[in-house]
Amino acid sequence: MRPISVYFLELTILAMAFGWNAGAQDQPGEKAAAAPATVASGPKAEFLVETAYYEQRYVRLAESVPAEKYAWRPVEGVRSIGEVYTHIIAANYGVARSLGTPPPAGFDFNSITALSTDKAKTVEALKDSFRHFRQAIQALSDADADKPQKMFGRQTTLRGSFILITGHFGEHLGQSIAYARMNGVVPPWTEEQQQQQKQAEKPKS
Repeated sequence: MRPISVYFLELTILAMAFGWNAGAQDQPGEKAAAAPATVASGPKAEFLVETAYYEQRYVRLAESVPAEKYAWRPVEGVRSIGEVYTHIIAANYGVARSLGTPPPAGFDFNSITALSTDKAKTVEALKDSFRHFRQAIQALSDADADKPQKMFGRQTTLRGSFILITGHFGEHLGQSIAYARMNGVVPPWTEEQQQQQKQAEKPKS
């Protein structure tokens, strides 16, 4: 069992992720702006929009963190930067399997963590895992939304599992943002917002 101090540190890091420099974080409506122009209809379509949102943030952040920082961890006993990404990779394949889509032939869950110090391989595997995960969601039917489904050890419905998965994405994205900021990396979407704000504040000639 990990010491209480480690759990406290993780909670502090997550709090920093969502509270740090609040003026430069996601603005109200930004998430909706990233969605397709056509409003999603039905549990599956809505969840695919959420998945796309988290996919682009995970991938862009993973690409922004320097390769030499992938082994960095705030304290012994918690995941490193790279291990958070490989955790998401494994979860994408594992959740897809729970939803009825098995991993590709020859896929080995035990080898995923070994990628965590190799940025190029981790980023590529992250993209592949989200591609596989989206295919698994596409294979589902809205007609099954209320059917029983076990997810992360909890008994729920297929619709309920979408909520649990989204929560899992958000938890570790917050962790990844905090890790990046602790290493001087500003999330690229925040940096873009800051640049746009500076442009908007420039006096007009």
